[in-house]
Amino acid sequence: CNVTLTHRRAVLPNTYVALIFLSFFFVSVMAHCRERGDEMIVGDLSHIHLAGVHSATVTTLGDGTFDLNQLISKIRHGYPDPHYPRSRLVCITVCVSHSKLPSVADKFVLAVHMDRTRVMNAAVALGIQPSAILQHCHSVSVCLSKGLGAPVGTMLGGSKDFIQRAVRVCKALGGGLRQSGVLAAAGKIALSDMIGRLEEVHRKARSFAQALLQCDPPLYQLDLNTMSPAEFCEQMAGGVKVLMFPHVGGTVRAVWHLGISEEDTQLAILKAQFVAQQHKPKSNRAS
Repeated sequence: CNVTLTHRRAVLPNTYVALIFLSFFFVSVMAHCRERGDEMIVGDLSHIHLAGVHSATVTTLGDGTFDLNQLISKIRHGYPDPHYPRSRLVCITVCVSHSKLPSVADKFVLAVHMDRTRVMNAAVALGIQPSAILQHCHSVSVCLSKGLGAPVGTMLGGSKDFIQRAVRVCKALGGGLRQSGVLAAAGKIALSDMIGRLEEVHRKARSFAQALLQCDPPLYQLDLNTMSPAEFCEQMAGGVKVLMFPHVGGTVRAVWHLGISEEDTQLAILKAQFVAQQHKPKSNRAS
């Protein structure tokens, strides 16, 4: 956990980075919320409910954001009243749409952490620099695998003081790797050479999504009473293996990584079309 890439400016303006091979969900929350009784505010569909820190949830909207008025209503104002936790942190996954969040965070002295493992993907898709997305965040975790091609690793960005606390949290949690320079080197290559290839990954994922809409029947119209997301994933994994997993709210998550070729994508499309045909209403099959 103490492998540091460099002490240079990196993803966040005026920040330092550390490559730590441990769950940054734990590390980031614990580095921000340093005292027992601290509380974070997070979307109700977020998976950051951990680290022994109190969590207050706000409703996650369809675009991944949440209502700022609801956020404000969750902020504790009684500190240092010992009967209540202290609001210290807001965790988000979508930053661009939260245009008024920085002023709210500043007003109530809240840190903002972005659990945005695909921030590089978002920057490429929007045609902007990662720093533009993260300019109002105090810390961010960025995954270096999948589209960026590193075999393992997540980068944590924040102030120098925050990174020092994060490394200490890693030690407290027992995290650490020795002789891990080869993994750190892969992370450096992911950042220096692979970001430009994300456009290719996006194109493949987009072609797959468009093909799902053209299935007969369209996959988004399938009756969950006849095939659940888990059953769909199980059928996609049989024969020609297309590995996905059921997500929340009747959805399925599919992720492209650097090793998935155009041919792989087309095979995945054919497999999805085949599965859709198997669940086509009998009356439509007959016609």
